[in-house]
Amino acid sequence: MRLIRHLLLLVAVQSILLSNVVSAQNAIHPVIPGDFADPSIIRADNKYYAIGTSSEWAPHFPIYTSLDLINWKQTGYLFDKAPAWTTGSFWAPEYDYHDGTYYIYYTARRKKDQISCIGVATSKYPDKGFIDQGIVVDHGKEAIDAFVFLDKGTRYMTYKAYGLDNRPIEILGVKLSKDGLRTEGEPFSMLKDDLRKGLEGQSILKKDDYYYLFYAAGNCCGIQCDYNVGVARSKSFEGPYEKYPGNPLLAENASWKCSGHGTFVEAANGKFYYLYHAYNKETAVFSGRQGMLAELIWPGQNEWPRLKEQSGPDVNPDIKLSFKDPSVDLGWQWDFRNSTTVVSQSAGKLHLSGKINEGNLSGIALTRRPVSGVFEAITAVVNSNNALKGLTYYGDATAAIGLGVTGNTVQFWSVRNKTHKILASAHLSTNGPVELKLKITADLKIAAFFKQGKQDWKELKPAGEIKTDFLPQWDRSPRIGLHFKGKPTEEAVFSSFELKYTQ
Repeated sequence: MRLIRHLLLLVAVQSILLSNVVSAQNAIHPVIPGDFADPSIIRADNKYYAIGTSSEWAPHFPIYTSLDLINWKQTGYLFDKAPAWTTGSFWAPEYDYHDGTYYIYYTARRKKDQISCIGVATSKYPDKGFIDQGIVVDHGKEAIDAFVFLDKGTRYMTYKAYGLDNRPIEILGVKLSKDGLRTEGEPFSMLKDDLRKGLEGQSILKKDDYYYLFYAAGNCCGIQCDYNVGVARSKSFEGPYEKYPGNPLLAENASWKCSGHGTFVEAANGKFYYLYHAYNKETAVFSGRQGMLAELIWPGQNEWPRLKEQSGPDVNPDIKLSFKDPSVDLGWQWDFRNSTTVVSQSAGKLHLSGKINEGNLSGIALTRRPVSGVFEAITAVVNSNNALKGLTYYGDATAAIGLGVTGNTVQFWSVRNKTHKILASAHLSTNGPVELKLKITADLKIAAFFKQGKQDWKELKPAGEIKTDFLPQWDRSPRIGLHFKGKPTEEAVFSSFELKYTQ
């Protein structure tokens, strides 16, 4: 069954990668490139702030800032360390603000029973200083995708509930306490998924005589996703809601597919914009669900709305880091479930080490969110020990591939089907720093190269071709980055990291 799934993924992705795409002048670009799913947005002090899902990567819930909704810069994370009650699945954060306090409601799995609950963190600032306040919604087997709506002076929490006995997936609402830290009374049903097509990621606006509930329908994630954005309306906040006969408002187009799960913000010009996510059809699951923007259009009073896609900037996404700054770049993230990662910078060097959990065959991956699945990654390893140090293209602790130096040997390796395998290796002829390069092409092939000093690049050639189709996880893209696998007393030291996109 696993083989069949991998073959289906390979065929589907190759078809996407090799298909024709729209011309550059007509292309719609993301406003927040790379995997930035389930975004929420808020405007404060003439700035816009956006936060997105981090899933199994730490730090948790990346936060971006913009002055114009088009150009964004990462400024931090909600949590550097996971709250004590959580164990993973950090999804669907949601901004709210009232009484001088910023709230971020978020989904995470509860450590004691693995059930997804909705927690909340608060701060006096929109992008820093958040303190976790614990669980707000614990409902049935799962409660996810929080959204807060103020109606006639009362705040309500709305959320997706599923895994309920003899009931379809539905959007529920419940009254929030004045301090926003707990619910009051019994939840009520607002919209049900009677056709079993998926229902989540809701965002609500009031316009003229109606409450409009925008939602995502379908399968959110992976190569076979079919997500889209629909809307329903009611003259009462609690419902019942009538779905728009002309749904979906956002669906697949020439460049993007599986649009969904967004929230609205009123811009300085008085217009409303919808920040949501979608897969790029060229690289799909290898670049993840990227941050997209659409303008909300109201054709007339009590008429159904439309969403008009907006393009982000066409910028060069390549990165080149020399580690001269003592602060570690905000773009790095790691898999917090399978190791304790220790990273620091000093004197132009990045130091990577930590404790690797039992059963983790891949080691520690310090990764970047790729904006395409076609790229070259280059680094220089400057220390020598028996630990494996280098580059990795990492999906999970059970699905990774990499190139590294151990002792006086360079190894091209993979972890797949609970097996660590050396694909090819070579003896290093001289001492000193070793440069490493991984190259991934549009047909999912990966090649490994190394060199020392003024040597030319040498390719490590396995017995057969190696592909990366096994790397993507259901809810997140694989990531490229630096790698360490060794004892906690050892470390990997790097002097540079470069990522060059070739498509």
